[in-house]
Amino acid sequence: MKIDPTKPVELKKQGQEQFKIRWEDGHVSIYPFRYLRQNCGCAGCRSEITGERLLNPETIPEDLKGLKVELVGNYALHFLFSDQHTTGIYPFKVLRQLCPCTECNSI
Repeated sequence: MKIDPTKPVELKKQGQEQFKIRWEDGHVSIYPFRYLRQNCGCAGCRSEITGERLLNPETIPEDLKGLKVELVGNYALHFLFSDQHTTGIYPFKVLRQLCPCTECNSI
């Protein structure tokens, strides 16, 4: 059986500051909620046509919190942030690409 590096085996909210995903291949990703909000791919934050970022990531409050996390089908997560932003859907494939760890950022 092939291991899928974009399939989560553990999803865990760690307080209101970060979210943890352990992937099927054993890798663990820790996402600060502010980082997730800064990388939102919704139509209000990123152009649907060009993919260009419309959101200035520096406008996201330093103390942003993750209030709620919901599973979207078997393919994505939806977050409610303390700035009341609720329109982003984060597919697991995208979340794996967004992993902020040094191992993933050195690839």
